[in-house]
Amino acid sequence: MRAPKIDLSQLDGYRPYLLKFAMLQLRRKDAAEDLVQDVFVAALKGADGFAGRSSVRTWLTSILVHKIADYRVKAGRETSLEAGQEEDGADSVEALFQANGGYVDMPQEWRNPEEALTDRRFFEVLEGCLAGPSQRDARVFLLRELMGLSVEEICKDTGLTPTNCSVILHRVRMRLRACLEVRWFAGAREK
Repeated sequence: MRAPKIDLSQLDGYRPYLLKFAMLQLRRKDAAEDLVQDVFVAALKGADGFAGRSSVRTWLTSILVHKIADYRVKAGRETSLEAGQEEDGADSVEALFQANGGYVDMPQEWRNPEEALTDRRFFEVLEGCLAGPSQRDARVFLLRELMGLSVEEICKDTGLTPTNCSVILHRVRMRLRACLEVRWFAGAREK
């Protein structure tokens, strides 16, 4: 069976998405731009090897994930678990809960989250909220929620234990929810 053709002239249309993904992972515009460019070079070289079992966007993102991992190894950016916990502000998540495990303030009900997806401003707020977690935490979250990787696959890629990965995902989700409640949904109710 012959591999599907890729319209190489349309690759540049994926640049904004790939750049945002890389920026959320690295938080360095120059490095993100360089890696996205490397993705396009790799895609051009490997276009004949694209089997079409995924979308072109997923294929390009997969290449980018590997480029980011290589970049981090080369740059020595991997941090120890202890340093990551100090950096990620774990106390901010614990502040959401009482000693018995209940919420300090119950999360607000989100009336119609689907409406937010049609508003461009929502994505600006979401991007701002996702800029809060540490690089490692943002990477774990994006690998799980955007790429759809399993916890096991994320652990293999990041060197985290499954328990640590699950804790990171929970904390990022809690911070994201709190941030969206304050920056988006509370503001939407005031309108």
